[in-house]
Amino acid sequence: MPRSSNEPVAMGGGVAQALDKMKFEIANELGITDYQNVDKGSLPSRVNGYVGGNMTKKLVAYAEQALAGGAQTQQIIQSAPTEPIGSQGQ
Repeated sequence: MPRSSNEPVAMGGGVAQALDKMKFEIANELGITDYQNVDKGSLPSRVNGYVGGNMTKKLVAYAEQALAGGAQTQQIIQSAPTEPIGSQGQ
């Protein structure tokens, strides 16, 4: 069964707040003011896609810098464990 995008994901240590902050900063950089209070359903999917796509680019760049800076690959792998096929959404 596919994982529902509306299903909450447990994140601790302020991760959700940090991702939200990043999202709003990126939206602001793209010229989308007050993104936090905008109804995302009223925006074109392309606009929301730009925000999410830029978040992904920055997160990948961060991981690349962490690896280049000597971060242990095992630490990064363990920080986001892979869900086995067939266990998603359970």
